Amino acid sequence: MPADIHLKDVPALVGSELGVSRWFVVDQTMIDRFADATEDHQFIHTDPVRAAAETPFGGTIAHGFLTLSLLSAMNFDCVPRILEQTMGINYGFDKVRFITPVKSGVRVRGRFVLDEARFRGAGMVTIRYDVSVEIEDERKPALTADWITIIQFDPKDRPENV
Repeated sequence: MPADIHLKDVPALVGSELGVSRWFVVDQTMIDRFADATEDHQFIHTDPVRAAAETPFGGTIAHGFLTLSLLSAMNFDCVPRILEQTMGINYGFDKVRFITPVKSGVRVRGRFVLDEARFRGAGMVTIRYDVSVEIEDERKPALTADWITIIQFDPKDRPENV
């Protein structure tokens, strides 16, 4: 997949895998910083000794929302940029499922499939991704989601026939 694409080429990519991100290490420092930012200091995330003794995980695990929040960086890492884009907006999720816990110290990466591209108004296209976050050496993903973003562009750049 090229690093940059034109707006007119987006509809033809529906159903295609747009990219797989590089691996991101989710270490205890990242988990602790996320706990501080969200004020979620539950021991399963922040106390390695207690988490090893009292949970089936063998140590701490990342917050599900931490894993979810990495999608932005993963998307930026591998999904082609639309040359005519003036701004991108996170519109939300229709479905998110946290399937496998992300243990402290593992590597994760995002896999993005373009599920839908719907032009709206004169200068917007809604992009729906079928996304999964894979954990290195794990059979099941950390999460799966239907992620919706909005790409804004100058109306003069709107492709014909859309």
